[in-house]
Amino acid sequence: MTKLINDTLIKAARGEKTNHVPVWYMRQAGRSQPEYRALKEKYSLFEITHQPELCAYVTRLPVEQYDVDAAILYKDIMSPLPSIGVDVEIKSGIGPVINNPIRTVADVEKLGEIHPEEDVPYVLDTIKLLTKEQLTVPLIGFAGAPFTVSSYMIEGGPSKDYKKTKAFMYTEPKAWFMLMDKLADMTITYVRSQIKAGASAIQIFDSWVGALNVDDYRTFIKPVMTRIFSELRKENVPLIMFGVGASHLALEWNDLPLDVVGLDWRLPIREARTKGVNKAVQGNLDPAVLLAPWDVLEERVKSILDQGIELPSYIFNLGHGVFPQVDPDVLKRLTAFIHEYSAMKLSEMR
Repeated sequence: MTKLINDTLIKAARGEKTNHVPVWYMRQAGRSQPEYRALKEKYSLFEITHQPELCAYVTRLPVEQYDVDAAILYKDIMSPLPSIGVDVEIKSGIGPVINNPIRTVADVEKLGEIHPEEDVPYVLDTIKLLTKEQLTVPLIGFAGAPFTVSSYMIEGGPSKDYKKTKAFMYTEPKAWFMLMDKLADMTITYVRSQIKAGASAIQIFDSWVGALNVDDYRTFIKPVMTRIFSELRKENVPLIMFGVGASHLALEWNDLPLDVVGLDWRLPIREARTKGVNKAVQGNLDPAVLLAPWDVLEERVKSILDQGIELPSYIFNLGHGVFPQVDPDVLKRLTAFIHEYSAMKLSEMR
């Protein structure tokens, strides 16, 4: 494995002091990069993720271009699902579409188990290629959380209101908890294989869990998330939690056996800490601000950094993913600014 020359993100996730604030951007790989768009003219997402050399290139490109402090594996949260019997395809302009949606207990019982070395060897080969030969920063592996993954499986695709998912949760509790257990098993096994292959940190994306209120989260989701993080904690790598529109769940995440609470742009970092979030925090610039004039962007970033560095356990990120319209030069300039400004402020504080 290549030596980590820059382990700032790992230190920050563990609450250790750093010389600058580490930064990476959700969806930093692809989307706004012209090199990626050129690839997408030739290859689909499926084809890219199934070719380790190509997938590794897409993953490491933003590290080389922006000088960020971590790479995040380029793949989709749907990647492990075919191995357990889910018929999923990624349709352009739509997203994941499930051709055999979950409707009954029998549908849940049919779901199988994942065997990563046999089912997703291309994912593991990509990780090995990156961590043994190409990266000198941490590689973040990831997985989708059971609620978000199940929402696709039950709805049959993307949803704006998750009515079918919630209805299944309320009316078929036995089937729901069976589904949560099966997805937890898949997630634990899948993530462990990523760590074994070389991933230095893990982010769990529960992108759509903000659709639930706190009581429902505690009843239907928190037990399974506790099990997932309790198992993954044994692997001794930083564990990050993130969801969108889920500020009301920040304290619930803070209770889980994880290391970093990811915030979207709706909840200021200082307010989150005041309310009781005492773990490392990641976030939380509104990605839309990346499209604003530089002076506006700079002031917003300064405010976020000033709040973040009040405690050593802070990682800068966006409140969600990079838009395709974002200029890559802005991300490069922003990364340099975050490094320089935070280094200056941290030096003054010592």
